[in-house]
Amino acid sequence: MTAAFPEIADAAFAQLPGDTGLDGELVVWEGERLAFERLQQRLARRRGAGELAAARTWPAHLVVFDVLHLDETDLTPWPYARRRTALETLFADTPLTAPFTLCPSITDPTAAWVWLTWTSAGLEGLCFKRLAEPYRPGTRARGKYKVRTITEAIVGAVTGPPAAPRCSAATTARARSATPLRCPTSRRGGWARARRRRGPSEPYGPGGRAEV
Repeated sequence: MTAAFPEIADAAFAQLPGDTGLDGELVVWEGERLAFERLQQRLARRRGAGELAAARTWPAHLVVFDVLHLDETDLTPWPYARRRTALETLFADTPLTAPFTLCPSITDPTAAWVWLTWTSAGLEGLCFKRLAEPYRPGTRARGKYKVRTITEAIVGAVTGPPAAPRCSAATTARARSATPLRCPTSRRGGWARARRRRGPSEPYGPGGRAEV
């Protein structure tokens, strides 16, 4: 990991006080959004000129959301609220600058719902931590609320000339769609109901061709 992100390692040595332990997430910003695919490409280029070129083209940031060790003190037994105060003080007093970024944290649910509208910028959702909870290494002590934006489409095609189609095929673009599709068949001479038809229908009769 260190070899893939040399700019983060250099900034840690240059900016952080000795014996500091942070918890955070690496991100790469591209254009107007977070680009997870660029992060994967950075991980794949860990040596030589490719590593340095990737760092210049897609620089990474470390979004810090917790502090675990500071001034030779283990902060993991502290409640999250106290650790958060220590983290904000670290950013303000050091001060820490890019590529370090302080992850925003609030207790106002109304403002949190506004953050969920930022999905177009690559934000997947929110994480929740109990204010009185200590840091437990190796366990998932936070909850997650993920936003999924789904677009469905019906894709259809016919064989033969549009004025006199011979048969058709249709399916939904969403993998788990339960929406029935209407596909014409020659047996009923009209629209039959089917789920996720993958192959072509039987050849149309005159009524089916006219309806299509």
